[in-house]
Amino acid sequence: MSPPDAEEAAEARAAAVAGTADRALAAAARHSAGRTAAVLGCTLGAAAAALAEPAVLGHALDLLLRRAPAGPAWTLLCAAVIAAEVLLDAAAARLGGEVDGRSTARLRRLALDRLLRTAPHHAARHTPGETAARLTAHATEAGKVPVAVAHAAAALLPPLGAVTALFLIDVWTALAFLVGVPFLVLLLRAFARDTHTSVARYQQVQLETAGRLTEALAGARTIAAAGTAERERARILARLPELGTEGRRMWQVYGGTTARSSALMPLLLYAVLAVGGIRLSAGAIGVGELLAAVRYAGLAAGIGAVTGGLAAVVRGRSAARRTAALLALPVLGHGRARLPQDGPGTLELEGVRVVREGATVLRDIGLVIPGGATVAVVGRSGAGKTLFAAVAGRLTDPDAGRVLLDGVPLPELTAEALRREVGYAFDRPVLLGETVGEAIAFGAEPGPGPEAVRAAARAAGAELFVRRLPHGYGTPLAEAPMSGGEVQRLGLARAFAHAGRLLVLDDATSSLDTVTAREVERALAREVRPGTRIVVAHRLSSAARADLVVWLEEGRVRATGTHGELWRHEPAYRAVFGAADTEPDAERGAGQDAGREAAR
Repeated sequence: MSPPDAEEAAEARAAAVAGTADRALAAAARHSAGRTAAVLGCTLGAAAAALAEPAVLGHALDLLLRRAPAGPAWTLLCAAVIAAEVLLDAAAARLGGEVDGRSTARLRRLALDRLLRTAPHHAARHTPGETAARLTAHATEAGKVPVAVAHAAAALLPPLGAVTALFLIDVWTALAFLVGVPFLVLLLRAFARDTHTSVARYQQVQLETAGRLTEALAGARTIAAAGTAERERARILARLPELGTEGRRMWQVYGGTTARSSALMPLLLYAVLAVGGIRLSAGAIGVGELLAAVRYAGLAAGIGAVTGGLAAVVRGRSAARRTAALLALPVLGHGRARLPQDGPGTLELEGVRVVREGATVLRDIGLVIPGGATVAVVGRSGAGKTLFAAVAGRLTDPDAGRVLLDGVPLPELTAEALRREVGYAFDRPVLLGETVGEAIAFGAEPGPGPEAVRAAARAAGAELFVRRLPHGYGTPLAEAPMSGGEVQRLGLARAFAHAGRLLVLDDATSSLDTVTAREVERALAREVRPGTRIVVAHRLSSAARADLVVWLEEGRVRATGTHGELWRHEPAYRAVFGAADTEPDAERGAGQDAGREAAR
């Protein structure tokens, strides 16, 4: 892709994210439409009360100066208007807090749902630190937009209404004020432009810093062992000066605009007061009207206060675009089909092609895996084994071709059917749940009972060390220090507890010793629900025990067959396991292992 094309693509993505952000904000506002409308009503009511106050106060003053009988009544009306303004402001603040919370929660739920429903490689576009920042700080800022818009809209009422009132009181005082309005408009326009730029830069630096911090926390042991703590600290904090610079620039923009507005507003007030004084001396207006004119000039000059609401909207929209990067992730959709009852688990890959970052990683994969077979997927590093496993169980979709399970294309299955019948175990499993037992049972519903959990743990070789824990299966995960191999066994137990007609083991025994790995393989064959097994294999013994070997090379299926056949006829196959043509002992050892296994 040429640089202009890349720039156009980047601009298109940015425009798409911006549109997604605005739609998400609109959806959040609709989610709390009643409360948002109430906030707008309260703020408009408070603004109307503030707008009515100078007129009521001025008229009451004129009545009191003339000792008119209606003076006390208008004084009470003044008190009522002031009280209404205070109460409506308080109600708007209370409702605004609720809307902020609900809008933030809505955005977080939408973003998290999208994140969990996308393919893992799409989710991996954002580092854990960036994702956490998008779901927390940025979602919180974005959640304030509906209320900020309501306040900004209401904030326009007093200035506009005050200008109208000035014209009604005296045209000359209104014209004196309007001389400075263009300067205020220019200030607001420059403020909006500069604030958007500085906020966007600040939030981007904040995201990158959060990403580096999360990486360092995840690799704390490696950093300590390597003695690179100071280097990592410097790397994490490297952009802190830039963050400080952008933060200061952001506040400088806000402060500069406020300062210029503060300098301009007194000049406008003095101009109105001077003209109003001349008109008063000429008998064109009364004392109360002069007081009202000055108060209205103050409200009209308050258009500079709109900068606060405008800044909140700008910050929120910029933050929404950060959160919307998650909302823009493509999801793995599901259909309504179900698998045929008692299907054997036959897996078919038809013309499967997968592209990553413009490079074809899997190409022209055509394969039929018989139901109930155990298939070892082998190949050198980078051959596409893990991606093959991901496509087989629909952790991701191919860019071309299709995958079928018992004759049903995987995208047409319901989510429940897919995850009930297709299970996974990984080389680095993440344990979820409060206790060890819950971690094994975690997965698609219906969950396994206690006995099934224990049986799965036995099959994975985990029961012995689980029983040694303080509370056995009820031990909280946080209180159960485990080695990498023990964690991997619990991951296997979780997969065994939910085993369906297809089970994918992606290097899931890499941290186990050879004896334990063989015990797990035996248990998988005898104690776990029968079905099709896809094993991403690095051990020679795993390939030797498989019914079929799929040998991948540079994203293509180079050959399929039994391990013995490939070993005898393909020297390059032996090289995958580090064995040379002159080393038949490796084959003999593997064959002996397989023979002993069959004898058992």
